[in-house]
Amino acid sequence: MKLALAAALSLTACSSMADQPYLSVSSRWFGTQQDGRTAMLWTLRVPGLEIDVCDLGATLVAVRTPDRAGFPADIVLGFEDVKGYQSPDNQYFGCTTGRVCNRIAGAEFTLDGYTYVLAKNNGPNHLHGGGPRSFDKVHWDGEVLDEGGAPGVRFSYLSRDGEEGYPGNLEVQVTYQLLATTPPQLSIRYQATTDKRTPINLTNHAYWNLGGHGSHTVLDHVLQVEADQFTATDATLIPTGKLVDVVGTPLDFTSPQPIGLRIDQLQETPAQGYDHNYVLRGSGMKPAAKLVHKASGRTLRIATTEPGLQVYSGNFLHGQTGKQGKSYARRSAVCLETQHFPDSVHQPLFPSTLLAPGETFRSETVLTFGVDD
Repeated sequence: MKLALAAALSLTACSSMADQPYLSVSSRWFGTQQDGRTAMLWTLRVPGLEIDVCDLGATLVAVRTPDRAGFPADIVLGFEDVKGYQSPDNQYFGCTTGRVCNRIAGAEFTLDGYTYVLAKNNGPNHLHGGGPRSFDKVHWDGEVLDEGGAPGVRFSYLSRDGEEGYPGNLEVQVTYQLLATTPPQLSIRYQATTDKRTPINLTNHAYWNLGGHGSHTVLDHVLQVEADQFTATDATLIPTGKLVDVVGTPLDFTSPQPIGLRIDQLQETPAQGYDHNYVLRGSGMKPAAKLVHKASGRTLRIATTEPGLQVYSGNFLHGQTGKQGKSYARRSAVCLETQHFPDSVHQPLFPSTLLAPGETFRSETVLTFGVDD
């Protein structure tokens, strides 16, 4: 790790964003992991935006950004130290999920004539990479970046052949980098190579509440999603392969709508609220969603190279205690997970998630943090 650079860029932590240097990276101890390793937390700053990232799970721990009056708040759910992230209360808060995020039907897939058996950790299915060696639960190596005045941290991990049942030695990198634009941006970039054909589908699993983490609801947030269709699912939330128009359904966010406006219509469905993959319009880097909290004025815009966006309304948050002793109630945050479609390994008409030797997987999601008047 380039700790010398980190030290050169850092200043002593102060009580407000205004006291911090405009562009900086600093690091500190974040606790001891269950395997005895030290966990580190990096803080990245540009004007109007400050984030914390941790090497356990390449996790986004905090995002601090001001409201329309200039007062900053931390707008993602999380824990005070690494112990919380290794507790049963952690529901993938802010982590990098993989090798394959979302669900794989029957917790197995066949590739090149061989059937790979995965962990069943979501009913009969495989979810977010599996068990103790899924990407959210492993230690990543962190390296400080200083590229053109854009502070960042790159996390690297080698997932060995057979880990969590997946084929191939997979070398993965996740880079968090702040851009001092107006308004400021966070770029999350993914890169991977393999020595054997394998599926890969990576996302960040941040839970957002633009009123501040611990606010009692996210149902007052207004959401717009740049998608005309979603992937229909069965009773276990596995895609059927059919793409369904959102018009005339509670999933229609083609124009800005409060998240809570029609969520009750989904209460008796298997998702028990929003937990749906949207088929984004266009290709390449494109707008995916906009989230607005009218009371504070904070806005979040998401653009991505990914074809899909999973909208999850925190239906299974249960009041666990997070940062600053705050309680995370049911539906007090929303996840907006850029991704390839769930269960793509079984759906030949979906965009492929397969990576072959000699290829490089690349993906980028850009989050823009602003304020509406």
